[in-house]
Amino acid sequence: MTERTSGTAPAGVELRGRELAAAIRAETAERVAAGRRSGRPRPRLAVVVATADEATLWYVRSIAKAAEGVGIACDLVDLGPAARPQEIRATLERLGADPDVHGVMLQTPLPEGASAQELAAAIDPAKDVDGANPLSLGRLAAGLAAFAPATAAAVLALLDRHGVELRGARAVVVGRSTVVGKPLAHLLLDRHCTVTVCHSRTRDLAAVTSTAEVLVAAVGRAGLIGAEHVAPGAVVIDVGTNPTPDGGLTGDVDFDAVIGRAAALTPVPGGVGPVTTAILLRHTAQAAGLT
Repeated sequence: MTERTSGTAPAGVELRGRELAAAIRAETAERVAAGRRSGRPRPRLAVVVATADEATLWYVRSIAKAAEGVGIACDLVDLGPAARPQEIRATLERLGADPDVHGVMLQTPLPEGASAQELAAAIDPAKDVDGANPLSLGRLAAGLAAFAPATAAAVLALLDRHGVELRGARAVVVGRSTVVGKPLAHLLLDRHCTVTVCHSRTRDLAAVTSTAEVLVAAVGRAGLIGAEHVAPGAVVIDVGTNPTPDGGLTGDVDFDAVIGRAAALTPVPGGVGPVTTAILLRHTAQAAGLT
């Protein structure tokens, strides 16, 4: 899909993310290799984990594998599911002060009683490669330099990759989390979209979402967005990753109902997810000064 997408685009195009993710990883690997050739240290990412959830542990191991593939060292700092908030905070502060660590990420879920937002404030903003520190979100809202959350940045990267015209477009984001919804709204505003953010208190959700030329679903509720929520010819980005009984994943969008109505739609899995990991690695290289 190389042409600019509009309301008159043909329906049914899948916006797959694997090719884009591979391109971002290749670019990052070249930056890292060039840095090493010029005597720069190897970028290092530290991922702090405090859970026994196997799906989460699989995910962070996949990040480590992807990092190694582009020449970035990745340390999995596993504090265990009984870690107390003070221990997690101290670990984040220690990593922030370590000159050999360039990127720091706090993976959720966290133990009961630990607030992800409060703990993320302990991440050095210069190393906050997943945009979790409230200072990063504030800078993003003010139009200042900051790392955006990788998933929000991945949505924008996918839209750009597939030639979606954003200037002047009506964009609707369903979900107001600080991980995706709010930062993505700011990113879209920076690209001159007219942005509406919907949430659980929005009246008549379909009436709002069906006005969108670009619709992003980021709630975490399987099948929330159906055909009635989508304008003919809209571009739909599905950020949802909801587990299915058979061990798979499904999105927030009813894919079969929407694919014939939308101009383009990201699949789950294989859409935003691969790009998110690639963006995280790009941010780590940038935090290491490899621009």
